[in-house]
Amino acid sequence: MTTTLRIALAQLNIPVGDVAGNTQRVIDISIEARDRLHADLILFPELTLTGYPPEDLLFHAGVRRQVQVGLDSVRTEVQGITTLVGYPEYVDKIIYNACAVMRDGEQLLNYRKRELPNYKVFDEKRYFKPGTETGLFDIKGIKVAALICEDIWEPGPARAAKQAGAQLIVVINGSPYALNYQQRREAVVRERVNDTKLPVVYLNLLGGQDELVFDGNSFVMNAQGEVVQRVAPFVEDLFAVDIDLRDELIEPRPAYIEPLLSEEASVYNALVLGVRDYVNKHGFPGVVLGLSGGIDSALTLAIAVDSLGSQQVHAVMMPSRYTSQLSLDEAAGQARTLNVRYDVISIDNMFASVQAALQPMFDGLQPDATEENIQARCRGILLMAISNKLGRMVLTTGNKSEMAVGYATLYGDMAGGFAPIKDCSKMLVYRLARYRNCIAPVIPQKVIDRPPSAELRLDQKDTDSLPPYEILDAILELFIEADLSVDEIVARGYDRAVVGRILQMVKRNEYKRRQAPPGVRVSNRAFGRDWRYPITSGYKSS
Repeated sequence: MTTTLRIALAQLNIPVGDVAGNTQRVIDISIEARDRLHADLILFPELTLTGYPPEDLLFHAGVRRQVQVGLDSVRTEVQGITTLVGYPEYVDKIIYNACAVMRDGEQLLNYRKRELPNYKVFDEKRYFKPGTETGLFDIKGIKVAALICEDIWEPGPARAAKQAGAQLIVVINGSPYALNYQQRREAVVRERVNDTKLPVVYLNLLGGQDELVFDGNSFVMNAQGEVVQRVAPFVEDLFAVDIDLRDELIEPRPAYIEPLLSEEASVYNALVLGVRDYVNKHGFPGVVLGLSGGIDSALTLAIAVDSLGSQQVHAVMMPSRYTSQLSLDEAAGQARTLNVRYDVISIDNMFASVQAALQPMFDGLQPDATEENIQARCRGILLMAISNKLGRMVLTTGNKSEMAVGYATLYGDMAGGFAPIKDCSKMLVYRLARYRNCIAPVIPQKVIDRPPSAELRLDQKDTDSLPPYEILDAILELFIEADLSVDEIVARGYDRAVVGRILQMVKRNEYKRRQAPPGVRVSNRAFGRDWRYPITSGYKSS
């Protein structure tokens, strides 16, 4: 005789802080899972009631009250289906990252997360105390163990669940996106499966939250370590998983396996989702950005339109005496292709006025980066004025390579509300541009092919100030993501003088990065909450 347990997985985009709204969604979706999918059990992501990560909102007494009201509402209003929902549990002055299992007004289980991550973008030990017990509940004759996110990355909780008699593990997650991270998740879950011989149902959060993007990519793995079901990433979904119990054997029923995306496709989708959620969750009516005729702003414009639609995007070309005709022509052409509002405002008069005002002080001094930065700041003033007047948020267009070495102007091209490609190296920018053009040609080929230039002086090229990006990006990745020293990077075949110069630039420009707007994290170490480098430091690279 076969018994089938149907589990609904709610891969949801959950806003942080909207406890009442999140509670209502849990209630509504639980009822939908019961009536449409005929599910026995529904899983919701980690910290569903507050959204993830709630950060210092957890310390507010109002949040504590709202969470308790929300949990009570779910318990009393959802009938006929078992609901597993993540929430912060308050016990006196202690907070646990917990999940509650409820059915028909009764709470069957309260499980507290045992493994608290405190690395990279995570600082859960600031907020939570770890749990110590195994969470097990019985449904339709199957003993199910509940785990929360980091619990599956360590062997202890899964082994404890096995020893307690679990036949199936379900794990709810708030696991943020990074390049190729889905492969790592599945490899880790496979290690747990090989260790315990238990199948695993893995549900992940969806959506953009400040710098983080949660990609979903929920999946099911059988006791042989095979993925038997995977849903589409970067989209909300409510889907059913069937678990068959036959002669004490637990077997997830095979279903559709969504193929893994290419690196370029996954990064691009993460950027689109991150921009869309940042703009829409803040209630902005749209965005404005400077369109220069270069590759970075061209890619940013495409991402903005794919995120928000052309009617919510405003592009502004702000030429100077150094702006080439190629830049003027290609920027205008891309704006027409993407059907966005496009304005041209020359900065020449502004630039001349600032120079005239400073002339008595600068008399006899040779032009240098000062005059270049004045031009960038003239453009920043214009964009911020448009933002103030029209209410549209400014998107900055700088990439990770520039942010790393300070090839950007404070209060100029760094001025804005959100930086979509802040964590994309220059070489990745080119890859993303080519990927986007394979879908439809929206980025001019001449922009992709031209040598990169800030066009802040006559015949300027980025390579006047920086090594070729192929070399720069490789060295930056070894330093930023792999934490290698100068000696270790040189041992990889790079010139010592170049390596030393680049690393000095990285250290010297930390003060700029601290003042940059947030941007979408797509690498394994992004500037922002992932990078905590001292501004003032006497460290000598070696």
